Amino acid sequence: MEPVTDSVEDHLRTAVRSAEMTVLDGWITAELPGISRVLWRGRMWGGTEQSIIGYGRLRQPRPRGAHEDWFLIGLAEQTKHLSVYINAVEDGAYLLKQRADRLGRVKVGAAALTFTKLENLDQAEFCSLIARAHALTPEVV
Repeated sequence: MEPVTDSVEDHLRTAVRSAEMTVLDGWITAELPGISRVLWRGRMWGGTEQSIIGYGRLRQPRPRGAHEDWFLIGLAEQTKHLSVYINAVEDGAYLLKQRADRLGRVKVGAAALTFTKLENLDQAEFCSLIARAHALTPEVV
């Protein structure tokens, strides 16, 4: 995936789930003041084409090979759900995994949070998670 120059606002406006995406974008940007917000497009590791709003830029280490430019937080609309990617680690484990049980009726992978309805996500816990991810990665711009 690569960052593109397409407008994040246009992407939010034209999303199928525009209202939910806009709410999530508001929650995320409120917790990440001054952090960059860029649209990323391309093929994800699983092989699917994605459009992801990336918040913050960081150099993420890879198990094999060079570090990779990536985002701290990513927001994406999928066919049947919404996804938020949280690329922050605390005490050697993904922050998201440590807080999974507090986020509501959601599914959690290593760094991916998915849910079918915005009301299934606990807003206060989600915002706290985003703020903690930011605190753990002060080098993010």
